[in-house]
Amino acid sequence: MEKVGLLAGVGKLPVEFMRAAKQLGHEVIVIAVVDGVEPELAAEADAYYEINVAKLDKVIKTLKKNGVAKVTMIGKVTKEILFKGLKFPDWRAIKLLAKLRNRKDDTIMLAIVEELAKDGLEVVDQTLYLKPLMPACGVLSHRKPTADEEDDIRFGFVTAKAMGGMDIGQTVVVKNKAVMAVEAIEGTDACIRRGGALGREKSVVVKVAKPNQDPRFDVPAVGKQTILSMIESKCNVLAMEAGRTLFVEQDEVLDLANRHNICICAVDKNF
Repeated sequence: MEKVGLLAGVGKLPVEFMRAAKQLGHEVIVIAVVDGVEPELAAEADAYYEINVAKLDKVIKTLKKNGVAKVTMIGKVTKEILFKGLKFPDWRAIKLLAKLRNRKDDTIMLAIVEELAKDGLEVVDQTLYLKPLMPACGVLSHRKPTADEEDDIRFGFVTAKAMGGMDIGQTVVVKNKAVMAVEAIEGTDACIRRGGALGREKSVVVKVAKPNQDPRFDVPAVGKQTILSMIESKCNVLAMEAGRTLFVEQDEVLDLANRHNICICAVDKNF
């Protein structure tokens, strides 16, 4: 039985990953690196620890003590958490932060990957056991997009790809082919609420993978909180990149979307 390490952030994705890995016979060692992770992790993991992301050396030593060789980093650990919540970092975290050339997502995550590799810990593809959660092209909700919404989806897709290429964010909110909001440090949900408020209802949310997406971290994902943010801000359409976006809590999300007449679809560059 292979042991898999899971560095878990906020949201349902870590739970989905843990359950999928355990179904395949793997032993899952979970380290919650931020507060607010799902309670199922502690209840179902083969071993569970709570170690703040700032204690990098302790995280690594705990993984090695448990015989882990492969690690997945999954769940929400936003840059806001990294900037505001990195209290009392250990010497290893201080050294890692000091050598960063910038504070972009990919820069930070690649530095962590390299640091883990120094101790023989291989960071693996986030989607390794989660491919079924990545929908193919098509409309997933009852409602289909209108012709004008399709135009906004195409416009938003190109815009989001450009933002992702600069490692700024993966989500944009558009209306009438004008950008209402671009995701940055605040995260997807805050971007949706801000963009929806500026669009004054009937805005379109588009989420894509970065052009050079590293599957080991920051794979785009949508779930219940995404749709709740859309309902709150009166956005009409959610378009995710087909085959490259993790869609969690699907039954619950689609039920909410159908009850609020929201369109959810998976699209690609040929949409």
